[in-house]
Amino acid sequence: MSEAPLALAHQFDDLDQQHEAGSLGMWVFLVTEIMFFGGLFAGYTIYRSLYLEGFVAGSHILNIKLGATNTAVLIASSFTMAMAVHSAQKGRRRAVMGFLLLTMLLGFTFLGIKCVEYHDKYVEHLIPCESVACSNLGLQFAPVEQALQEIQKQHAQLAHVELYFCFYFFMTGMHALHMIIGIGIMTYLLLMARRGKFNAQYYAPIEVAGLYWHFVDIVWIFLFPLLYLIGGRY
Repeated sequence: MSEAPLALAHQFDDLDQQHEAGSLGMWVFLVTEIMFFGGLFAGYTIYRSLYLEGFVAGSHILNIKLGATNTAVLIASSFTMAMAVHSAQKGRRRAVMGFLLLTMLLGFTFLGIKCVEYHDKYVEHLIPCESVACSNLGLQFAPVEQALQEIQKQHAQLAHVELYFCFYFFMTGMHALHMIIGIGIMTYLLLMARRGKFNAQYYAPIEVAGLYWHFVDIVWIFLFPLLYLIGGRY
């Protein structure tokens, strides 16, 4: 990697200025992402406080083991991403490629587990707009009046559970989309590293991508307890 050309863009005086500009641009972008996810978290917090019982019921339907596994996977991916940045700073091309591949593999693992969770919720008819109707199917053999009374009692909570799953699918779906984008960035960086575009003096793209990846991981660290650990587990 030490023989790689220095990728200085013409609008900058030196690599340090280019590096600072790239880092500043990424931090500005992350601020917009914080505002975006902050709005989601604020809306979630308001409705959770209003309909806590329904949100607790929805949370307890989730598979906490899969959620915890995904949390561990993302923590490991943050470590491998940090090691990729460290290796780039030291000019170790093969190590950079190896850690980027590991980061991508862990990202795909996370997405695979999330697909399993989504499939389970689809099979269980917990997709929003289906959950309330399907939850009443078990009452079809009860007397009509009794069934109607039971539906009236459960309708409010079922609607709140459905609202919880609206937040669950939208928030985790947006997070998964950010992960897919991150994996795409890693793929591009991997190709650049393979071509010897980075060295100990020029590694800014990997460092900036690392900031993005760590942010996505941090978002999940908040999503896991907010979505999976409501009301405790017994």
